[in-house]
Amino acid sequence: MNTQDAATSMADRTAEGAPAGGSAHAWRLPGPALAALYLAFCGTAPALALATLGDSAPLAGWEKVAGALGLVALAAMTVQLVTSGRFDTVSGRLGIDRIMAFHKLIAWWILIALLAHPLLYVLPTWLADPALGRERLVAYLTAPHYRSGVVALAALALLVVGGALRERLPWRYETWRGSHLVLALVAVGGGLHHAITAGRFSVAGPVNLFWWAVALGAIAVVAVLYGWRWAKLHRHPWRLASVTRRADRMWELDIQPGPGNPPWTYRAGQFVWMTEGARRFPLLDHPFSIADSPLRPGLSLLVKEAGDFTSRVGALAPGTPIGIDGPYGVFMLDAHPCDAVVLIAGGAGIGPIMGLLRDLAARRDPRPIRVAYAAGRPENFACLDEIRAAASVLDLEIVLVSEAGGAGWGGHIGRLDRERLEELLRGLDPQRTVAFMCGPGPMVTGVSDTLLDIGMPMRNVVYERFDYGSGAASRQDRRHALVIAAVGAGLVALAGLFALVA
Repeated sequence: MNTQDAATSMADRTAEGAPAGGSAHAWRLPGPALAALYLAFCGTAPALALATLGDSAPLAGWEKVAGALGLVALAAMTVQLVTSGRFDTVSGRLGIDRIMAFHKLIAWWILIALLAHPLLYVLPTWLADPALGRERLVAYLTAPHYRSGVVALAALALLVVGGALRERLPWRYETWRGSHLVLALVAVGGGLHHAITAGRFSVAGPVNLFWWAVALGAIAVVAVLYGWRWAKLHRHPWRLASVTRRADRMWELDIQPGPGNPPWTYRAGQFVWMTEGARRFPLLDHPFSIADSPLRPGLSLLVKEAGDFTSRVGALAPGTPIGIDGPYGVFMLDAHPCDAVVLIAGGAGIGPIMGLLRDLAARRDPRPIRVAYAAGRPENFACLDEIRAAASVLDLEIVLVSEAGGAGWGGHIGRLDRERLEELLRGLDPQRTVAFMCGPGPMVTGVSDTLLDIGMPMRNVVYERFDYGSGAASRQDRRHALVIAAVGAGLVALAGLFALVA
């Protein structure tokens, strides 16, 4: 696409009468409210158990802690079913990065708490008589009465460890997702069965009724995720209008709603879960950011070949049925009032950045816009003509950085370091500028911290990343981790309060 064609394409996105951007998910709980509800839910079983203490045999102090940890951790484990980013009321104001960080870190807390659950039950016996304590622990782990709990704990351990090692496992992503779902159902189902049939506080009374209600809720969640959403993908399929090569191993998919589809709106920067053809099942879909403006009918996705599923997108035929589930995410400019906008993309992260840029151009946004785009090699850059053409309708400056040079390459060579970021922000007030960034984890970590060093407030640095296994953590990541740790401390406090009151 040449510059003139790119300018025409940009203008086409401002057609009169195109639907305005918006969100079909208006009711979203803020983070503090979600944390309070989470702790209240996890504390319900211990609170109800206090009413049944008179019917139970007296417990030693550590046994009380063991029982409370089991009650709290089981409730937290069931909540994991709704912290996967698929429920907009839960994740709508937090974003996929924070929700997935919470999901992963709390999973470790749950595993540790449930491993401690049987150990603390036998601790008083072991302190008095180690041999008898070991015998009691073996009985807990081998007796048929406790088998469902042991199976649930084993499934949970495989689930958490497998999640941490996902990038290293020699499995297809879809195989891993399928095993993740099966292990999650075994862990939750086995844990609930153990509580209802063998739990000291749960075999009868209000706690028993609570776990039955939780079990029905878990069944409803799974039915929505893999039943109702499956039916929706098949009742209202979208259609692939075209596939266009935008860079080396990067394709743009133009996807249009099928006939009779209900009205569908989104906001620039959001993402969808997409699958295609006969594979339209929620377990087989993949997340992609929308690389488009809501002012244009339909949507487009920029997809880089990076795995089993994405390696096939370039061969998809126009007319292929497409399953779209969404929109999701909070990578949206209208949530961050500012005087200037900085858009930063790394590699495949150009998708949502193009969505924001196309929307800014379609709306003729008058603010200063700065774009930094980094890639491994010159041939990896996508949509450069269109990015440059946006300068005809925007106050736009562009910085292109390639890690390696090449014939005819006139941009920077290297990385997005402090010098180039300062160049990008020259003339802008960091306090009134918002940076939106998407790309690989290490790049996001380094650039976000550098922006903070330059003087940009943390609230003004917004990012999404495409990998969670790099181990790199920005200062913003660490702050979020402290918040999650505070929630974990709240769960410990619930167990401790039960032990003190019981």
